[in-house]
Amino acid sequence: QVQLVESGGGLVQAGGSLRLSCAASGRTLSSYTMGWFRQTPGKEREFVAALKWRDISTLYAYSVKGRFTISRDNVKNMVYLQMNSLKPEDTAVYYCAADRDVLRISVSDWQYDYWGQGTQVTVSS
Repeated sequence: QVQLVESGGGLVQAGGSLRLSCAASGRTLSSYTMGWFRQTPGKEREFVAALKWRDISTLYAYSVKGRFTISRDNVKNMVYLQMNSLKPEDTAVYYCAADRDVLRISVSDWQYDYWGQGTQVTVSS
């Protein structure tokens, strides 16, 4: 079992940047496909980005493609989400998640097995 802890959230003006970090303990992240999701009050959790460890393939939601980048650090056992050109609509709690099925890269939150506690990102206009 892996434990995930997100950090790096905060308040930023529109057009600014933030980098979210997801630190893992308990198991190496090479055992999982990693994803980032976000959620705002009253809405369902939304897929943001995912990375398949084996071949470093990535997948992005249309709304963030070209602005956000998911990456990994094998040595530090961490996953990152670099967020540029932030918009007020990016405001949400961002969650890191791990899927035990390393052969797929999924946009469905129900297919992810482990979750962090979330970190708040607020983008002011």
